[in-house]
Amino acid sequence: MTSACVFGCAGPVLEPAEAAFFRDARPWGFILFGRNIETPDQVRALVASLRETVDRTDAPVLVDQEGGRVQRLGPPHWARMPPGRAYADVDLEIARLGGRLIAHDLHALGINVDCAPVVDVPTIGAHDIIGDRAYGATPAPVATIARAVAEGLIAGGVAPIIKHIPGHGRAGADSHLDLPVVNAPLADLDAHDFAPFRALTDLPMAMTAHVVYSALDPDHPATTSTAVIDTVIRGMIGFDGLLISDDLSMKALRGNYADRARASLDAGCDVVLHCNGSMEEMRAVAAGARPLGGRAQERAEAVLSRLPSTPEAFDAGKARTRFEATFTARRAA
Repeated sequence: MTSACVFGCAGPVLEPAEAAFFRDARPWGFILFGRNIETPDQVRALVASLRETVDRTDAPVLVDQEGGRVQRLGPPHWARMPPGRAYADVDLEIARLGGRLIAHDLHALGINVDCAPVVDVPTIGAHDIIGDRAYGATPAPVATIARAVAEGLIAGGVAPIIKHIPGHGRAGADSHLDLPVVNAPLADLDAHDFAPFRALTDLPMAMTAHVVYSALDPDHPATTSTAVIDTVIRGMIGFDGLLISDDLSMKALRGNYADRARASLDAGCDVVLHCNGSMEEMRAVAAGARPLGGRAQERAEAVLSRLPSTPEAFDAGKARTRFEATFTARRAA
């Protein structure tokens, strides 16, 4: 039975102990990082090896491929993509093209989920962990550009994950290193932080923010807060797609890894994510997780059903030339 987990692995080749663990744990999916990526052929082989362990040829394989600072696939084998903020100054068609080009690269490797687009709206004085990853500084353009990028990904056979719901842009700390606490009133959060997510509720997946919103739950970050997930993510925002936690190994969370997994799922996450490839930690996460079933399983099945059976026709060479020329012209202006 499939477990409500997504796991990473330690290196560019799947080790026998990892393969044995995945066969036993049967995670819903996997995630790749820079440590797992060397060449196109090597990545394809790793993706196939991961899927073989769970005997599912379409098992989700995730990667963070936003562009800018957050891009796991890069030169010399893959083009460097611009940060999200660069799309604020170009036509929406170019933003969609950016998503389509990323999907072209990922689909060729067998990767079928991208942890993008970023839907957070930064505020003045916030930590720069979001910064230029955001598509703008106000909700409307962020939502519009994020949708264009997501549409490009889907057209290329890659499922997008909107992140970090219900909004990381106001946080004063990097949740990789500490637990951010946001003290803004609920009305301000609703109008600014939640608004772009509300415009994208039809998309298939969202990733939680490890952020405390004191107006809703002063004791728990969104990932482990029933109040935030029920009242805001499922309620005020109205998102009914698959909800995946941000990385359980981030320092914003407290407690052992079994407890982190259990608390996230109990709060309302459908699937939990663990990224660093530590076998000891993954075993604990698997112990605290549960089988994927009920509404969570329905949402999980819907993720891949949204993708076209084959990507739309696409001339990647012409598209990349046009895409790069757009940004060259902007820099020259």
